Amino acid sequence: QVQLVESGGGLVQPGGSLRLSCAASSSRFIFSLYAMGWYRQAPGKQRELVAAISSSGNTNYADSVKGRFTISRDNAKNMVYLQMNGLKPEDTAVYYCNGELTGRSSWGQGTQVTVSS
Repeated sequence: QVQLVESGGGLVQPGGSLRLSCAASSSRFIFSLYAMGWYRQAPGKQRELVAAISSSGNTNYADSVKGRFTISRDNAKNMVYLQMNGLKPEDTAVYYCNGELTGRSSWGQGTQVTVSS
């Protein structure tokens, strides 16, 4: 299974931006086969899918973040990114990177995003 490490979380004011990064430890070829996603979990709530990108680059987003968040991947660097603009207090959560290949799922340790004035 691939090892995933997130970074880029922090405290930001409403309306601000953050970019989350997820580094994957695998060969570039294997990483390129993975479907990648960003999930989040707020206190007292279930983990939910925020954005996903397939091995071919197709993307999908939760309705709550459409038009504000952008997921991307750089297979040459084994990286996945989540650009978050127009952040709202309800975006506050721990954000997790996920990778799936042949039914196996890998998770990072999570990075905290707090949106508050």
